[in-house]
Amino acid sequence: MLIDFFFTLKDAKIPVTIKEFLTLLEAMEKNVVTQSLDDFYWLARLTLVKDEAHFDRFDRAFAQYFKGIAATFDDKGAIPLDWLVKRMERELTDEQKAALEKFGYDKLMDRLRELLQEQKERHEGGSKWIGTGGTSPFGHGGTNPEGVRIGGQGRNRTAVKVWDRRSYKDYDSDRELGTRNIKIALRRLRRFARDGAAEELALDQTIRATANNAGWLDIRMQPERRNNVKVLMLFDVGGTMDDHIERTEELFSAAKSEFKNMEFFYFHNCVYDYLWKNNRRRHAERFPTWDVLRKYTPDTKLIFVGDATMSPYEVLQPGGSVEYNNEEAGAEWLARFTHAFPKFAWLNPEPEGLWQYRQSIAVIRQLMNGRMYPITLDGLERAMRVLSK
Repeated sequence: MLIDFFFTLKDAKIPVTIKEFLTLLEAMEKNVVTQSLDDFYWLARLTLVKDEAHFDRFDRAFAQYFKGIAATFDDKGAIPLDWLVKRMERELTDEQKAALEKFGYDKLMDRLRELLQEQKERHEGGSKWIGTGGTSPFGHGGTNPEGVRIGGQGRNRTAVKVWDRRSYKDYDSDRELGTRNIKIALRRLRRFARDGAAEELALDQTIRATANNAGWLDIRMQPERRNNVKVLMLFDVGGTMDDHIERTEELFSAAKSEFKNMEFFYFHNCVYDYLWKNNRRRHAERFPTWDVLRKYTPDTKLIFVGDATMSPYEVLQPGGSVEYNNEEAGAEWLARFTHAFPKFAWLNPEPEGLWQYRQSIAVIRQLMNGRMYPITLDGLERAMRVLSK
């Protein structure tokens, strides 16, 4: 049976060898793992795949070969709680969704204030009160084309405001997996200069000085050659960006490695009047955005990283922030950044084919003068060309 599996991997263009296949068979013979399909998957990937770039191909080949094997369930087990919760997530037709009332932002917030004063108990599956699983524009887990999510887990991504204090995780700058190609793309943004102490061997000068000295060794030193380009990166964190943590961490790690003169800050969804550097202390350690705008020189390269997926209100309206009532619209702050730093670009981890379906992406692309690029090797190269001009 496993011989056919071996050839399935070969057909998937995975460079697996006979030696690695024999290692897998030897491990199985010695019962290194239990007789579980999950354990076999990890063992097979460990022994047969030597490059993380082939993990995706391996997963597809594995699923193709073992697709006929069904999982075994305990028929006496209890019904999972999340199955019971899902009963509240109503499946509506397109006509029913279109029939749901859209309040508009100002009317939506006024209606929410009224309900907070009137409601006295919890509600589920309704169309009026603040609750769960219904068609009301207030609560979470339900269906409404324009609402306010209050706590809970988002599902349809149609909320125009979210009332929930969340903790975000800092991106890991030490993340190395998959960063090699990203580093190569970022190297297009380079401007080398020699600075610092004379601590590096100047080979050409040493050869010339030695020759002029009748063959007696005359060592010459020079300052190290460094990339002195200045980069300011602003990272969107939390919310829909949770879907892109791995790719963003790879980008963050590669950028920290390539750009020695790099500063970074975090924001959520859109830039407003403050930024932060530590997500665990983002409510206590804030940096006024005006200070950031004034601190760095105009030749600094500005890079936004975010999926730009939010309600357009968050960009265009004062008070549109999902966390507090900002006095100025996010669009005003984005305009200030692009004016202060003429060399700018926005990197978007969302697949480029989906951008046309996100109204907020169209808004931010316009504010960025079209300088939005996907986080792919081609997209990064295009962005670096724009920044290096």
